[in-house]
Amino acid sequence: MSTGRRHTVVVTRAATQSAGLSERLERVGYHVLEVPVIQIADAQDGGAALDAALARLASYDWLVVTSPNGAARVRDAYASLATDQRPRLAAVGPGTAAALGVPVDVVATDSVGEGLVAAMPPGPGRVLVAQAEAARDVVRDGLSRLGWTVDSVIAYRTVPAVVSPQLLRDAAASDAVVFTSGSTIRAFLAAAGTGGVPPVVVSIGPATSRVAEELGLRVTVTAAVHNLDGVVDAVQSVLPPVED
Repeated sequence: MSTGRRHTVVVTRAATQSAGLSERLERVGYHVLEVPVIQIADAQDGGAALDAALARLASYDWLVVTSPNGAARVRDAYASLATDQRPRLAAVGPGTAAALGVPVDVVATDSVGEGLVAAMPPGPGRVLVAQAEAARDVVRDGLSRLGWTVDSVIAYRTVPAVVSPQLLRDAAASDAVVFTSGSTIRAFLAAAGTGGVPPVVVSIGPATSRVAEELGLRVTVTAAVHNLDGVVDAVQSVLPPVED
């Protein structure tokens, strides 16, 4: 016999990415409302700069990826190189590393750009960083300070998705919302306004929380571990699931 209504948590990730987080939340007892406020698109040049960089991938000492989306867009080019031509790999967090589909040399234990920079050895050498259009400069600048010659290339961009008014109303009536990037916050607020934000706001990490605060949104809790499992732990810490 249920002791009460299951809490509803809004997941704002792109539709192609929401499953992993939704499944984790449902597994521990939440009802999930998927409200994909962003979608993943090619860079504005149609991917020309990325293709050009990947064509000379063998000339780099390291390939650095800062998100699963970036990893997905460089994976095939990396795999097509002969083993002795492949640069070493570094990834921001285990989720990004897993998206590469091959062993990764350096994985940041703290899944933020600062964590990756801290995990990298010093230069010299050449590094290619594949990242989002709106990515922070922390990885590029941090690696430059370590003595690396860094080329950064836009692997993809996030653009707002069209969300139905009914879905936004359902989101506003939910118990919590999870934000996994600054782009999801910007898109959600553009669509729903601050009045459409549920009472509990959960952020995946400090960079995302900073965007929320800059936009006037109060974050209830920031995940201590900056990955999907950490997000679920953070939700549970402020909104314990209702037991059946």
